[in-house]
Amino acid sequence: MSAIAPAGPATVPAPAAAGVPARRWLARFTLTERALHWVHATAFVTLLGSGLVLYLPPLSELVGRRPLVKDIHWWTAISWAGALALIVLLGNRRAVARTVREIDAFDADDRRFLRGQRPAPQGRFNAGQKVNAILTAAFALLFAVSGALLWLGERNHAFRLEGTVFLHDALMYVSLVLLVGHLYLAVINPKTRHALHGMTRGTVDEEWARVHHAKWVAELEAARTTDGAVSPVDQNAT
Repeated sequence: MSAIAPAGPATVPAPAAAGVPARRWLARFTLTERALHWVHATAFVTLLGSGLVLYLPPLSELVGRRPLVKDIHWWTAISWAGALALIVLLGNRRAVARTVREIDAFDADDRRFLRGQRPAPQGRFNAGQKVNAILTAAFALLFAVSGALLWLGERNHAFRLEGTVFLHDALMYVSLVLLVGHLYLAVINPKTRHALHGMTRGTVDEEWARVHHAKWVAELEAARTTDGAVSPVDQNAT
């Protein structure tokens, strides 16, 4: 689902306990970006589940009602594409465009990060997140094309192209592996799971960001210094 979308205004938290400094938060994702992520995630899980039921005979026999599952699979795909287009159309297109530009940009630090070399300070998205986002977008396009051909092929043999079923099934397996890795980093791994706060609340802890996205924090601070504007780095936020 990775040009940096400007961090939005921070909000003031409840007063900290006496002698305990309040945590400071940085706005990482806009509402539009979060909506795109969760719509895609929800649709993907639905498509994966229904696809596995259609593909694996034991699941197909267990669930039954194959025509209904096929309809769920097809209409989820249609709804997914329509919902994403609607969010982009009505949402913060500027933030989305900046996110796309950032994901598409790989620098020397990104290459060092992918090779496992440190130090390799990262921006708002690290190199692994950029690769995952690019693969996700490419797979979504290939899923859409191959799925449409399979649907049309059931109605007109002219659309039955060799290899379409294999491509669709191979994409499913590779996507499943990527999903497992993504869930591990976002939910289980203690070093990276704080990122989930950014995708649910829109903000991340400043100290965590300094460790995992130091280049992004530095850019925010540089922008504050250059423009004389108040950065979320200077404010406390919930």
